[in-house]
Amino acid sequence: MTVQPTGMDAKERAIAKFREAFGAMPESIAIAPGRVNLIGEHTDYNDGFVMPIAIDRVLAVAARRREDRLVRIVAVDFNEVDEFSLDAIERAEKGGWRNYPRGVALVAAQMGLPLQGIEAVITSDIPIGAGLSSSAALEVAFAMALLKLNAVRAEPMVLALWCQRAENEFVGVRCGIMDQMAATLGKRQHALLLDCRDLSYEHVPLPEGIAFVVADTGKPRTLAASEYNRRRQECEEAVRLLRALLGRPIQSLRDVDNDEVEALFEQLPDPIRRRARHVTAENNRVRTFAQALREGDLHRAGALLLASHASLRDDYEVSCPELDAMVRALMSVDGVLGARLTGAGFGGACLAMVRAEAVERVLAEVPERYRAQLGAEAPNPTLFVVHASDGARVEMLLSPMP
Repeated sequence: MTVQPTGMDAKERAIAKFREAFGAMPESIAIAPGRVNLIGEHTDYNDGFVMPIAIDRVLAVAARRREDRLVRIVAVDFNEVDEFSLDAIERAEKGGWRNYPRGVALVAAQMGLPLQGIEAVITSDIPIGAGLSSSAALEVAFAMALLKLNAVRAEPMVLALWCQRAENEFVGVRCGIMDQMAATLGKRQHALLLDCRDLSYEHVPLPEGIAFVVADTGKPRTLAASEYNRRRQECEEAVRLLRALLGRPIQSLRDVDNDEVEALFEQLPDPIRRRARHVTAENNRVRTFAQALREGDLHRAGALLLASHASLRDDYEVSCPELDAMVRALMSVDGVLGARLTGAGFGGACLAMVRAEAVERVLAEVPERYRAQLGAEAPNPTLFVVHASDGARVEMLLSPMP
């Protein structure tokens, strides 16, 4: 199955549904993109390097300001509503999407910002559960809507840090900064090379003649949250052990060279040593991949994507049969330069770098090749092309209420 955007886009749907829900035009529309990480997986929370692109699949928040402190949100795609007061923000019992706006609102309140409530409608064309960071898009778009209607300005990097804090401290997912930074700092036809330690970044131009295909396996990422937090703990244990073995201050795995991990490999317990090897080798791959793109060396870039998948499968153990089958199916089509799982793993999607002329062949042939490997119980995959796009923005549609 291949999905293309259809009919009314997320922005138009958000405006139309807002008028339907609240009987008036929204005052603003905030739009934040999903993201695909080209390479650099599970390195962000280790102060390492990542290289995502913001994509042309977005989440939109249509909103208007209230005169009280109530926040009321209609999530169109879930057919659900949430309501809370800015004076008493607590975790939603039903959880799910509700805690992302609540967490963002709490961080804003803790910053001492003068806030009134808002009414909002959320729509999205980012596939849920595919590892394209719809959660960060929700955080960023809601934050931008809330701040804009309250005449509060925040720089993109500051906004990203607020949203990360909301997800870490309120939602309870100890994510790194990559997803929020990609959502706020994305640039059309460029990848974002981000140093997650000092937040310095570079926009790396993407070569002509290539496209990126997202291949959602159809396997839900049911273990992603719990295993994600476990991997973080394992990396922290690796830092503790390496600090003792190397006899120097080490804050994170960013401070350790891959050669050092290899030299000490037998002195570290398993699986701690393999977690450390993945992170340190992946940091090297990110920087090498960026250089390959700058030089237009597509074969080298593709080989690095495959090496990343192998490391995520064998050393970090976040792959699954469906992800492995999808990588094999992608690589079996002529014109695919490289592929790997993208996102936290345990299901979700793979990413393929494809020669532009091979895209239609990939979309047509890969689903059947994927299902052929997994048999009758294979989940139904979804493939679509993504383009590197600009980061989040907010537009005023009407003058806000006085």
